[in-house]
Amino acid sequence: MSAGDSAEAEGRRQLALADAHTLAASRARHAASRYDLAASTERRTVTALAALAAAGHHLLPDRGWPGSRTAQVDLVVVGPGGVFIVDTKAWADVTIDRERVYRGQADVTDDLMALADLAYTAEAGFAEVGLAPGEVRPVVVLAGRRGVDERVGPLRVVGERDVLRHIASFGRRLTQAQIDVVLARALTLFPQVGPPSPVNVAVAEPVLSPRAAVEPDALLTRDEVDAAQLEAILAAPIEDWMTFLRPAQAKLVRRSFNGPARIRGAAGTGKTVVGLHRAAYLARSRPGTVLVTTFVRTLPQVLRQLLARLAPDVVDKIEFASVHGFARRLLSERGVRVQLEPVQAANAMERAWNDVGRDGPLAGTGLDRSYWEDEITHVLKGRGITRFDDYANLARTGRRHRLPLELRTAVWELYLAYDRDLRAHGCHDYADLILLAEAELRREPLAVPYSAVIVDEAQDLSCAMIRLLHGLVGDAHDGLTLIGDGQQAIYPGGYTLAEAGVSLAGRGVVLDVNYRNTAQIMAFAAKLVAGDEFADIEGVPSYGDVPGRIARNGPKPHVEHCVSWRAREVLLVERVRSVIENVGTGLGDVGVLCATTTGVSRAVAALGRAGIAVQPLADYDGARGAAVKVGTIKRAKGLEFKQVLLADVQENWVADGVVPAEGAERERWELRRRELYVAMTRARDGLWVGIV
Repeated sequence: MSAGDSAEAEGRRQLALADAHTLAASRARHAASRYDLAASTERRTVTALAALAAAGHHLLPDRGWPGSRTAQVDLVVVGPGGVFIVDTKAWADVTIDRERVYRGQADVTDDLMALADLAYTAEAGFAEVGLAPGEVRPVVVLAGRRGVDERVGPLRVVGERDVLRHIASFGRRLTQAQIDVVLARALTLFPQVGPPSPVNVAVAEPVLSPRAAVEPDALLTRDEVDAAQLEAILAAPIEDWMTFLRPAQAKLVRRSFNGPARIRGAAGTGKTVVGLHRAAYLARSRPGTVLVTTFVRTLPQVLRQLLARLAPDVVDKIEFASVHGFARRLLSERGVRVQLEPVQAANAMERAWNDVGRDGPLAGTGLDRSYWEDEITHVLKGRGITRFDDYANLARTGRRHRLPLELRTAVWELYLAYDRDLRAHGCHDYADLILLAEAELRREPLAVPYSAVIVDEAQDLSCAMIRLLHGLVGDAHDGLTLIGDGQQAIYPGGYTLAEAGVSLAGRGVVLDVNYRNTAQIMAFAAKLVAGDEFADIEGVPSYGDVPGRIARNGPKPHVEHCVSWRAREVLLVERVRSVIENVGTGLGDVGVLCATTTGVSRAVAALGRAGIAVQPLADYDGARGAAVKVGTIKRAKGLEFKQVLLADVQENWVADGVVPAEGAERERWELRRRELYVAMTRARDGLWVGIV
């Protein structure tokens, strides 16, 4: 190589080095600009939220991600409203449409989902101390923006001028003691780190100049701060269980099952609470609608009211309906005619009994017509049996009176006569409603399937109902969750999940700590069902779950032996007044429960004469009110009250040592005692029993 060539090559090398230095310097300045911008916008978010400190919130800026050495989050807020994981974005030209975020034409939604992943990880960490998953909220703040409040999947996207009001709006969901527990956990989960790292996103930074990010007109005014603080102060506190569970319950809410699952446990162990939280959790974590259903007509309305307070962000993604209500709506939407007439159905049964039952083998057993009505409703139509051979060989789970072939033949003839009469009069009964819906879904499945189905008080559903609901989701992961306690089954007959085509395959969880009742109430109620064997839906005889621990103590239940109905009504009114005036219980926290509708009518009349406001459970939708709730025990399924008064208990229902022999009488006696057990375990603090 000549000297000239060498000089030219060296010149090119020096020029390349200079270009490289220039490029590096440019990149360094760009990174520094991004760093300054990120630091500036993060500081502004902290400044905007500083007023929360006076309301008991703790601001933890620049914290490390759980399990990561390098990743960090701008800000974690812990306070009365729960936990908020905040990430500030200095993005301009941002639009949000149909839960997608755009910067200009670029869809940057996926860039934000790392924050959702962080919240999911944090949920598991906070579950260790019992914080419900829904109380961990990821929030994206758009720097310099106002009037933004959008949901993007599991994230909430708000403007810088809106974030204070957003967090303050959650009000007081945690007590001070709970805040202390959660804060201690947060300091462990999110360790302190150094200054924030430069922002790394797919679209080039910066999009806002550092000067634009700190314009004085973007600061909150005093009025805006005052308005947000006032909103937080005025927000009504909610029940502890809505935000704080026991660690085992909080973990169960998030637990994933690879098929149908069951959650069971004795009364008071929090099964319904876990079911509600699980519904909210599934609604947040997957697309589609979650169905929450049960047998009692009014309970879904109550559950919806509770969830609207527990998880207002997802209540519209959850459908609440009784199983009959779901079936009726489905058939109506499909144009299937249903003439549901309970009175006509009762008349049809009476005519069928007069025609083929009254003078036949069934009458010779000494059992009244109602026993055979239950046989048809719960055993035959409750399974959808249409062939005698299937009935002839059926185990009749839960029925104690043995039926030889002759009696089964007579039952079948009664069933056919009843069915012919229904059809002749063009009407249906409630069992028909379920069977028609099941047939319709076999013909044409739902165009948009449910993402999950949660069944509360599952032990009260028929085999056909479980089959119908299982058909909505099949064996999908976390598709079907059955919640209940076989010892609280109060309807005759039974079935096994195997008959319904449902396999749990070990996917069962037992809750064993009673948090609702006092030990005294639980001991009193448990005597009614001690040693009683019942047919559990998992197909094995059971003696019921016994709480491993009862967390609370209180006064012993009070039993009044009355000489007449009138005397009992006087004592009932006195007791209601006593718990209001002397114990301090609010009217709306008192439940008067009766075994019969006659008992309900008498209790309502007695309280009305005394000038005490009454809310019939038949019309109760979960809304708060200052009135004593009165209704049948069946209407009270799934509910709880601080004080429960049982107004129409007969001596022979609770007497010790009076156990009927095997057969139909023993079955009815056990059902009645299980019903009273349900009623007594609705009581949190006090129980009064009026016996004639």
